[in-house]
Amino acid sequence: MSMDLTKHHQELNDVGFTIVENLIDLDFIDELTADVARLEKKLNRTPDNNRFEGNKTTRTYNLLAHGEIWQKIPVQPQVLELIEGVLGEQCLVSSLASISLAPGETAQVIHADDQIQPIEKPHVATVCNSMWALTDFTEENGATRVVPGSHRWQNPDYFGDQSDIESIPAEMPKGSVLVWHGSTWHGGGANTTEDDIRIGIAMNYCAGFIRQQENQHLGIPPEIVSTFSPQLRQLCGFGMYRGLTGNIEKHSPAHLLYGDPIETQLWDYDPINHD
Repeated sequence: MSMDLTKHHQELNDVGFTIVENLIDLDFIDELTADVARLEKKLNRTPDNNRFEGNKTTRTYNLLAHGEIWQKIPVQPQVLELIEGVLGEQCLVSSLASISLAPGETAQVIHADDQIQPIEKPHVATVCNSMWALTDFTEENGATRVVPGSHRWQNPDYFGDQSDIESIPAEMPKGSVLVWHGSTWHGGGANTTEDDIRIGIAMNYCAGFIRQQENQHLGIPPEIVSTFSPQLRQLCGFGMYRGLTGNIEKHSPAHLLYGDPIETQLWDYDPINHD
């Protein structure tokens, strides 16, 4: 699918989030939804009952370890282009999880995904995340709430009074994708419906120089990583960032473990004779 993402790049820069409506084929969305249900049953997933993850929200983490279908998510070209527009090339998969937000769930605390990092704002972008809508996202069923322009602010008070924070629901039809800057204030909405479970896929990325939220190297069995495309292995951190960070004796883990092409190590790079 070819599309002009100029508008969405601009929205990410101006207001800190954008919605690409009807981006993903609905047959694929239905396949993902079925696999979410399979994994929730197989892994006996139940709500984690805490302030952040919720009391009526079921989350399944580390999805790349649980089925080939999930390998298509991090490399989706339009989403990845938007992410790289914020983080630059050689960004990484930070985490990949499903979120099933059931009726009766209350609104999640408003937060910024990068606020755990002990660096003063404003700073270079370190996180950029996305939410794939496997169902319609409505205000009533708990669509993610965002605060426009907040990516240029300091962090919200996670444990303080948030009653004066003005957020809006990122409503979108099934098959759409919400992308937001890691500094954007946001949180899951309250599900006030009787029987409408809001299901989404949180596909999160970080800059290549930032530690990933989920440990991709240990969380995904090597035999599964061997089935990844070279691009996906790079995204999971098996390459080198700018030819240096993450190397093993000047080689990338992807080359040593899986035979991926040799990457030129930074110190061996010759800008005069380099083609």
